[in-house]
Amino acid sequence: MNETIRELLGRVGGLPMAVKDIANEADLYGAGLSSFASVQLMLAIEEAFDIEFPDALLNRKSFASINAIEETVTQILKSREAA
Repeated sequence: MNETIRELLGRVGGLPMAVKDIANEADLYGAGLSSFASVQLMLAIEEAFDIEFPDALLNRKSFASINAIEETVTQILKSREAA
């Protein structure tokens, strides 16, 4: 999952640095992720993982770091399995 998130971030994140140089816990907004790019990233993640972000998870915290994105996607996948 981490590799997929990194690939999508590299494709749509518009970051001024290589995604490979970003630590999993690094602040993506501090690294240059814009609000527009976070929306593009969300859409790419939804398509890649066949999920839909619920309104409650559409916030800056969900996209704050690669770890946060991975945790959010895992949470969505687990809640879908439980349904």
